[in-house]
Amino acid sequence: MANQDDSFIREVNEELRSDQMKNIWARFGSVIVAIAVLIVLGTVGKVGYDYWSDNASSKSGDEFLQALNLAKENKADEALAALDTLQKDGYGAYPVLARLRAATLQAEKGETDAAVKAFSDIGKDTSLPEALRDAARLRAAYLLVDAGTYDQVSAEVEQLAVPQNTMRHSAREALGLSAYKAGDIAKAKSWFQQIVDDAQSPRNVAGRAQMLLDVIAASGKA
Repeated sequence: MANQDDSFIREVNEELRSDQMKNIWARFGSVIVAIAVLIVLGTVGKVGYDYWSDNASSKSGDEFLQALNLAKENKADEALAALDTLQKDGYGAYPVLARLRAATLQAEKGETDAAVKAFSDIGKDTSLPEALRDAARLRAAYLLVDAGTYDQVSAEVEQLAVPQNTMRHSAREALGLSAYKAGDIAKAKSWFQQIVDDAQSPRNVAGRAQMLLDVIAASGKA
């Protein structure tokens, strides 16, 4: 008897579940179908976007490589034109890479003012990662050591010459070189000494700083 009762209860439960499913489908069937369609469309959309993204990135990468090859072949004007197009129409990180390479190419061509402006503009572009902006500021500063004034160099990189900045060593070197060139020996010594005293200064940068301190001392300008 107990087995018959158990069998009867199972049958009743199955009927109830069947009725519940019919009621749920009658009430929410259209919603369930809509959700399923959205899931499918979302999946298709993501696959489509990934495909487009990969193609766009690959195309920009090919264009960037072509510009680099033009530069290697000493076709600077053609390379700059290709890089300019990539800056406007490139995908992902390639526009900013094109900006950096174009500025470097301008410096190599002797167009120092244009190169300094390009690097300086990148350094001020807050939409870019901070490390990249700092590197661009440093590049502008090193160009200005020869082509500008101490104040111009300072405007680019003195903000980097602080203990917590990882690029402080190079920033201090640019400032020291610019001060030395301007004849401000006390300021030059101060920057070079900061490099030497910083235990985290790269060996090559610290070595150059110490050499310049020795030159200053030997010249009697200390």
